[in-house]
Amino acid sequence: MIDGHNREINYLRISVTDRCNLRCMYCMPKEGLSLLGHDDILRYEEILRVCRAAVGLGIVKARVTGGEPLVRRGLIQFLGRISAIPEIIDTSITTNGILLDELAEGLRSAGVSRVNVSIDSLKPERYAEITRGGDVHKVMDGIAAAHKAGLHPIKINMVPLKGVNEEEVLDFARLTVNLPYQVRFIELMPFEKSKADFENGFLSNEYVEEKIREVYELEEVNSGRGRAAGPAKMFRIKGAAGEIGFISSISEHFCSSCNRLRLTADGHLRSCLFSEEETDLKTPLRAGCSDEELTRLISQSIARKPEQTKSAKGKPALRKCAKAMSSIGG
Repeated sequence: MIDGHNREINYLRISVTDRCNLRCMYCMPKEGLSLLGHDDILRYEEILRVCRAAVGLGIVKARVTGGEPLVRRGLIQFLGRISAIPEIIDTSITTNGILLDELAEGLRSAGVSRVNVSIDSLKPERYAEITRGGDVHKVMDGIAAAHKAGLHPIKINMVPLKGVNEEEVLDFARLTVNLPYQVRFIELMPFEKSKADFENGFLSNEYVEEKIREVYELEEVNSGRGRAAGPAKMFRIKGAAGEIGFISSISEHFCSSCNRLRLTADGHLRSCLFSEEETDLKTPLRAGCSDEELTRLISQSIARKPEQTKSAKGKPALRKCAKAMSSIGG
């Protein structure tokens, strides 16, 4: 499916829950969020209907997110059904890793090919502070279990925060020296944050890359970008087993190559992360809409996908998203 700006839309991110077992400081308020009720979120069969309609329009890649997806019951079986859709060439999951140790083998058996683990500090006390109570040892055990289970590549997502974890950038980069992990530095995004809060915490990936290059020689990686490629600019420390990626959502917009749709846990389809425009799929699904009608609604959402978020001068602008990331899906 080619949108109005000549981009191939082939990637669907699916939030299966807004619930999470952590309260990361940049993701949700300290008191948590007003959680959706059981009947408010899409049932697995409804999500599968959306997926089947979407593959008819060219979707080949599915990533399951949350909240924290591993807290939803029946997830492994659901992932198996996603993986069984012939057109889906890549099924993956984003998790905070707290429950990964016990579920890694099940994920692999269900056809999940790889896993993204979000972790913003390797120091136990700091990790507990950032996540408001999380145990970093559980996450590292989960990453090891995923590696043992054959989930590959394991992508470790780190959000550098000014004055919080910025001195750990090199520690994360070193994880790739002896192990085949992809460590990806992701710029902080302004979800439900005031401009001052965002600017106080934001670190550009240009700064992060400079810090790594002060110590290591980085070689650009030819990622062989194909239909399932992502937005990260990939490098490798010379001679390292793994890779380092930079996802610069704020300082270096990649709107021109954006290939994704997002299905929220409450059944709304978003064609742009920073646009508040959504297409309600839950209401027609529960009203008994036909597959043709569902396909038409998805097509309309793709057709409305904006070229980019623009400022008055026509350049990509910094837009605060009114929803928390946990509500939209990572």
